[in-house]
Amino acid sequence: MKGMRVECLGGGPGGLFTAILLKLADPTCQVRVTERSGPDFTWGFGVVFSDETLANFADGDPVSIAAIEAEMRYWTQMDTVAKGQTITSDGHGFAALSRLRLLQILGKRALELGVEIRYLTEIGDPNAYRDADLVIGCDGLSSLVRDTWADEFQLTMPVSDTRFVWLGTKQKFDRFTFLFEETPHGIVQAHVYPYDDELCTFIVEMDGDTWRGLGLDATADQKFAPGETDDLAVSTCEALFADHLDGYPLIPNGSVWRAFPGVSNKNWSFDNVVLIGDAVHTAHYSIGSGTKLALEDAVALASAVEHEDDIASALARYEAERRPGADSLQRSAVTSQRWFEDVGLRWGLSAHQFNFSMMTRSLRVTYDNLAMRDQGFIDAVLADWWEHQPESTRPADAKTPPMFHPYEIGGLRLPNRVVVSAMSQYCATEGMPDRWHEVHLGSRAVGGAGLVMTEMAAISRDARITPGCAGIWNDEQAAAWKGIVDFVHGETQSKIGLQLGHAGRKGSTKVAWEGMDEPLDDEPLVDGPGSDGPGSDGPGSDGATKNWPLISASPIPYAEGSQTPQEMTVEQMDQVVGDYVAATERAVVAGFDLVEVHAAHGYLLACFLSPITNKRTDDFGGSMENRLRFPIRVIEAVRKAWPSNRPVFVRISASDWIEGGNDEKDALEIARGLHKAGADLIDVSTGQTDPASDPEYGRLYQVPFAERIRLEAGIPTMTVGGVASVDDVNTILVAGRADLCALARPHLIDPYWTMNAALDQGYEGLEWPRQYLTGKSARRREQEPTFTKSDLH
Repeated sequence: MKGMRVECLGGGPGGLFTAILLKLADPTCQVRVTERSGPDFTWGFGVVFSDETLANFADGDPVSIAAIEAEMRYWTQMDTVAKGQTITSDGHGFAALSRLRLLQILGKRALELGVEIRYLTEIGDPNAYRDADLVIGCDGLSSLVRDTWADEFQLTMPVSDTRFVWLGTKQKFDRFTFLFEETPHGIVQAHVYPYDDELCTFIVEMDGDTWRGLGLDATADQKFAPGETDDLAVSTCEALFADHLDGYPLIPNGSVWRAFPGVSNKNWSFDNVVLIGDAVHTAHYSIGSGTKLALEDAVALASAVEHEDDIASALARYEAERRPGADSLQRSAVTSQRWFEDVGLRWGLSAHQFNFSMMTRSLRVTYDNLAMRDQGFIDAVLADWWEHQPESTRPADAKTPPMFHPYEIGGLRLPNRVVVSAMSQYCATEGMPDRWHEVHLGSRAVGGAGLVMTEMAAISRDARITPGCAGIWNDEQAAAWKGIVDFVHGETQSKIGLQLGHAGRKGSTKVAWEGMDEPLDDEPLVDGPGSDGPGSDGPGSDGATKNWPLISASPIPYAEGSQTPQEMTVEQMDQVVGDYVAATERAVVAGFDLVEVHAAHGYLLACFLSPITNKRTDDFGGSMENRLRFPIRVIEAVRKAWPSNRPVFVRISASDWIEGGNDEKDALEIARGLHKAGADLIDVSTGQTDPASDPEYGRLYQVPFAERIRLEAGIPTMTVGGVASVDDVNTILVAGRADLCALARPHLIDPYWTMNAALDQGYEGLEWPRQYLTGKSARRREQEPTFTKSDLH
């Protein structure tokens, strides 16, 4: 698109860099930048980038980037000062410079290329610019462009209760430094980094309760004029960090307390108007600057305009190519932000573990990643973690990989921290586990996992999810399970647990490959064992159907077209409790090492726990205390029927991912109630309560829920969902986010996942089946062809 006319509304780094790139791509392009401030003024202090980010910009305009790099301060080390210790790690690669100098460099370069820059000019009405070929809204967080067409862009902007204030100082910090100070009201922290030879950025942050407890909300209702500073904020921060400032003052620049806004937009453009930078998305400063996002947006937008024939195609390409990466960074930034908002949650950790938790907070930096950067740092972290393990499970070798530390709970000792998660197989006949189950579970135990969990075993015939679900409602099933347990105990080092459950309103559905969660077709059953289903007059009678009646907390069907369950009566509750007890007693006979009660994923007990599915008005509905009543009764009964020296686990959905449903705070109350009732460990999952759930999917997205229950409630946890790699497991364990890690899909493709993990880490302590010892040196390697194409002729 040659000779376009482009209006950049906003003269921040993103707007200026976009203008530069557009002019470089097409010198005939007319680009105008409108900016309310002057060329020698900016809010804030410095901006920081990783060296990787700088490399990504270099191809866009080597002249600009060379000028920027010439003025940057570089460092590779990072300090964390907390709990009376300073811990240094290396290998990070950061660079920073003055935000003002960045703007001046980009502004000078833009003018050299023929960009028109109107400084000290208000944008006014963005509609006045619509006659241009392209209008770029790069006017920041409070974007007038975005707000003018709010219906088109559909902004979402949750605001955190945590407060921060942006300051500077002449006190010397020669690297990225995190400062943590404990006050009677909570933890306060500072994010500090140098950006030139004289000055450092100094961002102070604390959660809302700490901010209010320190009396800093005294100025909350005061209206500060643009550029005016909250003097109380500055003086208080100077006092809080006096030991680190050595008498140097904090320097304000229109510094007032702010709450970080999480900007995102459903649409990034409409017609000929597009958003970039903070106008379209924000990322918390703890993981990266908004400047980084804005410059990356500029590169993507300019490239799309250069390579497409019309504006509509260019804007569609810009969003399609840029959104996935931006969304991923934003998710990581939110995870990082939440770590700092809940910093007090980790304050009880040792200094090294606290630091490791902070370093891995975004889930992008990991145990292996840090080892590659600074092996000495990770050695110290591992030594500290080893020292804080119970003596009874502490390996003799302090360098034992974390995942291979044994774990003891409720009288049970697991050889390592890897768990084969419960996975429905949908191939039982009338609840009877068969050879498939024996091979499925047995092979994964042979593969070295510390604990192997069965699929959910129904406590009664009507408790099944599908006709193919396994059960333990009769002695024949228990005997079949015993055969599997005996194999695991006799041939492997693994332990095996039985998951008990009742499908509730999610029952009477087709097996997964025939239609997940779809109700069964009503068809006559054939004569044969078990054919006299609920409601039938006998085997093969006209009244028998494939479906069976469902029960739940309330008469709410799971999905459109699903069967409506009956609201459970007290008598039915009594029956279900009895079924759980009978199933537990059979699990004792079968020899299982533990039982886990499934109270998650929208099954029967989960439906009592969630306000989305529990609309009862009696003693079992309404308040959390009431909603817990029936699940607690079940756990107490199971605990009483189960040997005292064997643990009871309970799986919960820590979030319904639905407005008005249970969230992480509710999960704490649920976990505490179930733990008091007899649960030794909480298996923390989320969602699947209702089809309306909208999970925030992402790598290890459920781990923070397990971490909160473990650290805040002090209850052992197992995390599950999105745990895929050896690195994931070690990172989770060392950071204190969970005690056990359950993997599902990775174990489907690799039954010997744990065995391979030992080989990956050079760990010799895993006991191999003697039948497989000769295979230790025969790992699958990258395959090379033994012939060439010429051999085919």
